[in-house]
Amino acid sequence: MKLNKNFLVHNTGTDIIIVPTGEAGFSGVVKGNKTFGAILEFLKDDTDEAEIISKMSKKYDAPTEVIEKDVKSIISRLKEIGAIDD
Repeated sequence: MKLNKNFLVHNTGTDIIIVPTGEAGFSGVVKGNKTFGAILEFLKDDTDEAEIISKMSKKYDAPTEVIEKDVKSIISRLKEIGAIDD
């Protein structure tokens, strides 16, 4: 899976925002935190959920269960709006 090219990522310094282009089929913006931004960064290249969880576990000092829950939740939401290509 990979971030859909019709979604642009913007870092405001405090928030991470993804904005759809006119071709995206979704209108609105999605705002998230640093965790959201890290997941989006990993989605720039073709990857899978297990690989993202592994990389997040190395990057953040948090229980694997918490990281797994967060990753699954964010990926699910991104899929709902069409921001991820499988």
